[in-house]
Amino acid sequence: MHFALTEEQQMIIDTTKAFVENELYPHEAAVENTGHLDMDIIKDIQKKAIEAGLYAANIPEEFGGAGLDTLTWLLYEKELGKANYALHWTGVARPSNILCAGTQEQREKYLEPCVRGEKWDCMAMTEPGAGSDLRGMKATAKQDGDDWVLNGTKHFISHADIADFTIVYVATGEEETPRGKKKLITSFFVDKGTPGYTVRDGYNNVSHRGYTNSILEFDDCRIPARNMLGELHKGFEVANDWLGATRLQVASTCLGRAERAFKHAVEFSAEREQFGQKIGKFQGVSFKLADMAMEMKAAELLTWEAGWKYDAGTCTDTDMAMAKLKATEMLAFVADEAIQIHGGMGVMDELPLERIWRDARIERIWEGTSEIQRHIISRALLRPLGA
Repeated sequence: MHFALTEEQQMIIDTTKAFVENELYPHEAAVENTGHLDMDIIKDIQKKAIEAGLYAANIPEEFGGAGLDTLTWLLYEKELGKANYALHWTGVARPSNILCAGTQEQREKYLEPCVRGEKWDCMAMTEPGAGSDLRGMKATAKQDGDDWVLNGTKHFISHADIADFTIVYVATGEEETPRGKKKLITSFFVDKGTPGYTVRDGYNNVSHRGYTNSILEFDDCRIPARNMLGELHKGFEVANDWLGATRLQVASTCLGRAERAFKHAVEFSAEREQFGQKIGKFQGVSFKLADMAMEMKAAELLTWEAGWKYDAGTCTDTDMAMAKLKATEMLAFVADEAIQIHGGMGVMDELPLERIWRDARIERIWEGTSEIQRHIISRALLRPLGA
């Protein structure tokens, strides 16, 4: 693995960094204060992101995206991750890669408009009674002639309020497993406005203000068979083929936020005086900075290695689980220590630290909780020994 960045990678980092500072940071205070991201702002950021070549950067070139390799994409995600999540995820959209798995007709209808910035997608897996245990989901799809009829509820569905369609995962059958019956899962496209499909307001979230979640209800929602994404009962297979690196995306944005918090902590430690000297001179502060730097470096190396291995075709679930686990827990630690160094000012909204601290909490839950990541890692260690 080569640690030096290529000229192209450095250019992408510099371009993204400048875009974040010039186009996203100025809107942060308004979004944080109101909890709302105005559509006019979204459209303005979107237009500028497309012009800058930063839009749909995760989508392969053959499908109209920027076609960044995984490691370069993660470097790009790190810079975007420094800003308010709603601003960069909505305004500098990265459509779900799973759209690439569709048929030609599906790609023309769903993927290509997303790449052009004409549509937004969302993905619906989680249910009120099925979070980590996705194969326990209760939402169903039953075949009726040439159609499928969907029933059930999904929640915690990110930005479904503005999405033009959802990719929904539902049970289409059952199979026997050593642990009893488990659902067979299939994914379908459902367009907003389809009879029987309702998007309701979700919950107020302490993390990522302006980034909405919704409750989706399917009540005898009838869709044509051509809306099936992938094969019958193979919903998780198509997800695993195309969504594997999403845990690395979470890890990378956490690296960006940690770096922003750390920068504030270092600068404050070098400027603030107490008891006749800079507070960075006190071991109680300087050792915090050393530990923060070390944890950030460890998380960064795990994430970059996993990205490099992903492109080489050697990345394992354990590699991605380690990166996601380390980066998310590191962010919580760094954000907390940065606030501690700042004292009372750290929890005031004049600085982004209290936001970063709040935003860090959800990262250990979504895209697989920390406990799930530890399960993946430990299972890989024990299974070869028959345990």
